[in-house]
Amino acid sequence: MVQALFGDLVGQETAIALLARAVDQRRVAPAYLFAGPNGVGRRLAAERFAEVLFAPDSNLLTGPDPTPNQRRRIAQRNHPDLLWVEPTYLHQGNLVSASAAAEQGITRKSAPQIRLEQVRQIAQFLSRPPLESPRCVVVLESAETMAEGAANGLLKTLEEPGQATIILLAPGPQALLPTLVSRCQTIPFQRLNGDDLTTVLQRVGQTEVLNQPQVLAMAQGSPGQAIAAYEQLQAIPTELLQALHQPPRSLRAALDQGRQVAKTLDTESQLWLLDYLLNWYWQTYPVESAQWLPHLEKAKGYLRRFVQPRLVWEVMFMELANLGH
Repeated sequence: MVQALFGDLVGQETAIALLARAVDQRRVAPAYLFAGPNGVGRRLAAERFAEVLFAPDSNLLTGPDPTPNQRRRIAQRNHPDLLWVEPTYLHQGNLVSASAAAEQGITRKSAPQIRLEQVRQIAQFLSRPPLESPRCVVVLESAETMAEGAANGLLKTLEEPGQATIILLAPGPQALLPTLVSRCQTIPFQRLNGDDLTTVLQRVGQTEVLNQPQVLAMAQGSPGQAIAAYEQLQAIPTELLQALHQPPRSLRAALDQGRQVAKTLDTESQLWLLDYLLNWYWQTYPVESAQWLPHLEKAKGYLRRFVQPRLVWEVMFMELANLGH
C-alpha cells in the first residue's frame, strides 16, 4: 500500500524506499528533512506521506487507498490535522504567502521568508490533539528561508512535537542550522534524468517545455523549475529578449537596454533573466562569455542587496559594451 501511494512520484526511488521502510517498520520519525532541489517532487512526496500518516494505525500497512476527498483536502491544505507553512511577505501589517501575493499582484523587493509568527502558529497548532487522524502533520516549504530567531523557535517544537510529524523542505542540510538538521531524518531527493523529466512534463501536460532546450538546460533535471522557467520566459517581451541575446555594442544601447529591463520586469524576474542570460551567453558565446559572466554574477549580487535595478543593469551593460562587443 505505502509504495503504491507514491506511484505518481517519478525518479525518487531512494526517497520512496526510505519512507516506505519507516512505515513498514512502524518507526516514523517525529521530523523529516526532504532535501533536494526545487521542483523534483518534494512537495508531492510530502502530500503523499501525509496521506499515509493520516491513515488509522490499524490500516497503515494494508488499509485502502485514501479517498478522493481526503486527497483533495490535503492538496487544498484544508485537512484539520495538516498545517502547511509557506514563506510569507509582510504586507500592510499582514503575512501574505508567496502564492497569495502572486494571485493578488503584490510585488515586494525582498524575498519571502518563514517568520517567527508562523513558527508560533505551529506550536499553537500542535498544542491540541489531532481531530481526525492518529497524528498531525506540519510541512514547512522553503525551510531555508527561516531567520535565526524563527529557526530557534522551531527547534523547541522539534524537541517535543507531541502527536505529530514535522516535514521540512529545503535544498539540503547545509541550508539549515545544524541543530535543526540533527533532529530530522534526512530524505534525499535527486534531479531527474532526461527520460524521467520528459515523463513528468508529459504527465502534467507541459510538452511545449520539451521544445525549449535553453529552459531545459536551466532546469537541470527539475520539472518544476523547467515549467517555472518556461512561464517566466513567456512573460518577457519577445523584442526585449531578442535584443538581450547579445551584449550591447554601444554605451547608448547599454543605457537603453538597462532602462527597459528595469522598467518592464520586477526584481525577481530580473534575477531570473540574469540566470537565463548566464546560460545563453555560456552556450552561445563559449569563448567571449568567460569575460562576460563575472559581470552578470556581480549584477545578481547587487540586485539581491536591493541596489537600484536600473543602475545595476546600466552599469552591467556598459561594462559588457566596454569589452568591445
